This record gives sequence, C-alpha cells and structure tokens, in this order.
Amino acid sequence: MILASEASAIVGRLEERESMLACLEAGRHVLLEGPVGVGKTVLARSVADRLGRGMIRVDGDGRYTESRLVGAFDPPAVLARGYQPENFLAGPLMRAMQEGAVLFLNELNRMPEGVQNVLLPALDEGRLQVPQLGEVRAKEGFAVVATQNPAEFVATGALSEALQDRFELVRLGYQSAEEECEILRQECRRSPTEALIREAVALVRATRQDPRLRRGASVRAAIAIADIAVGLGGDLGRAAALALPTRVEALEPGQLAQIVEDLKKKLSASPPL
Repeated sequence: MILASEASAIVGRLEERESMLACLEAGRHVLLEGPVGVGKTVLARSVADRLGRGMIRVDGDGRYTESRLVGAFDPPAVLARGYQPENFLAGPLMRAMQEGAVLFLNELNRMPEGVQNVLLPALDEGRLQVPQLGEVRAKEGFAVVATQNPAEFVATGALSEALQDRFELVRLGYQSAEEECEILRQECRRSPTEALIREAVALVRATRQDPRLRRGASVRAAIAIADIAVGLGGDLGRAAALALPTRVEALEPGQLAQIVEDLKKKLSASPPL
C-alpha cells in the first residue's frame, strides 16, 4: 500500500502509483497511456525513486534508430583496436540493463517499428544479442516503463500486438479540479492568487469539453496561464491567448480567440470551481 506521505511529490495518483509498483515488483514492464500533460513522466520517476532504481529516459520520435537505443561501436576506435568491448558505446537500453535501472521510453508509439522490435528479447528474457559484442544480460531490477498518447493524437501509431503483450497497462486520465489546483499551488513560479489559480484551472478544464476543440489542454497549460497572468496584472484572457494556441487544437482554423473569449464569459457568469 502507498501512503499519502510517501507520495508528497505527486498530487493524487495513489492508485496508479500502487499499480505500477505492484507490476514492477513482480518483474513486469509497464505501459502508461494518457493524453499529454497528465504526469506520466513524473509518475514514472516517482516509482523508480520509490524502488531505489535509477531512471534512464529516451524520448521517442520517428527518426530514432536502433543503434541509438542499443549502442554502437566507436568507428575510430574499431579501426585502431578492433571490436573490443571497451570500444562499444552503450545506448540507453544497454545502460539500463547493465545498471538494473528503469528505462523510461517516452512516447514509445512514435518510434519506428524496427526500434520497437529491438525491445522484445530485453522485455521477454532480459537479454540482448549485439553483433561483434555478444550477449548482454540484464542486471536484477531492470524494467521498462513506456508511455503512449491515445491513438487519436497526431504522429502516433499503434504498438504491435507482440510488443503490447509484454506490457501491463496503466491508464492515466485528467485529475479532479481540486487536484489540478493543488498542482498549480506547487508548480507555479510566480505565486498567483488562489482566485487566479482556480480561474486558470477552470478555463483549461473547459477546453476539454468544448465541441469546437479537437483536443483540449492539460494542467500544464493552466500553470502557464496562471504564471503569465501574474505578470499581466491578472489578465486571464491575455495569458490564455499566449498559452493555449500551442496546447489545443481547434476544429476550424482561426476559432481559438473566439473560443477563449466565450469560455471566459461563461466562467465569469458563475464561480469557476
């Protein structure tokens, strides 16, 4: 069981954290699924710390290569001294295996299929076969925690059935309004007022329900709005106009300014939370 006092760096998420710990302590690997900004990275780091393991992070994209994940021989050293183990530059996967650490693969479903397939023997048997180097076996404690955004997000694809079968799935959704307010109290840099915190959270939560938006904003946007608004004399609308365009997606181009204005008027007509 996870006590609230043990998760002081995280607001809420006690059930999800407990689920992750149960999986990792059982020698399983974890796939975290949820929209951008719901705290997948923070949760993974917290669990790695709780287990006393280091965490090695990799950010996935379509250009990531197999050699970057596993590692490769240093060409000048090979020319000078041949394929000696000391000439191999270990990549994140090999380092995590050698150190018994948690390999955190952010947005795994953005990585090319070939890179994903390299993971299979490491996930299955804790081993990796490297040409000219031989077999690498994982130290006790090695685990993979990967994240993926929902399939409807741009530039994401589905993981293969074979890869999915090696993971246990923990889903993360948006948190409650009160928990998101608490996150702002902890994370804002410019000490916004309580009223501004609640208004920023309410505005961002409203973007998730507006039918004119294909994708709403996360609590990360609320943090930005509150911090920027402090420097603008509390002008939430101006702050939102700066923070939201990069974090939401309107169905129709050019609608965002009107959407923000409409949401402000709607929220001003009733208490935000």
